[in-house]
Formats: sequence, structure tokens, C-alpha cells
Amino acid sequence: MFKASMTSKGRITIPASMRRQMRLNTGDRVVFTPLDDGTTVIRAKTRSLKELRGLLKPERDGQASVDGSEMEVGVLK
Repeated sequence: MFKASMTSKGRITIPASMRRQMRLNTGDRVVFTPLDDGTTVIRAKTRSLKELRGLLKPERDGQASVDGSEMEVGVLK
């Protein structure tokens, strides 16, 4: 278990051993997710958008699955 105290400005220092375990570096972001049972999950958000490139593969025939008219925001048909 890890413990931390909050400052008067609402800041919390994550203990060094927890930062190492979560592989956190300067500038990384963490996300706090409250659960219904009162606990909170803390997750490191260390992946950049550049790392996600290529995650979604295009269709095999090279055609888009939706045409441009279906992608227009706020257009009622």
C-alpha cells in the first residue's frame, strides 16, 4: 500500500516506488476513475497519439466503410 498527503493547493506527490511501478515520467498524465463502491482507480496515460498510429487497419479493398456524406456533423437525412 502507498500513502500520500494532499497540500493546501490540492496537489499530491505520488510516491517514487509507485511512480516506478506505474512507469510514470515527468509530464505523464494520470487519470482518476471513481467506482461505485467508493474506491478510485488511478491509471497512467503514457501513450501518445503517435503510438496509436496504425492501430486501426483499413479495409482490404481500400474503400472507406462510410462515405463523406455520412460523416457530416449535424446533417439530418
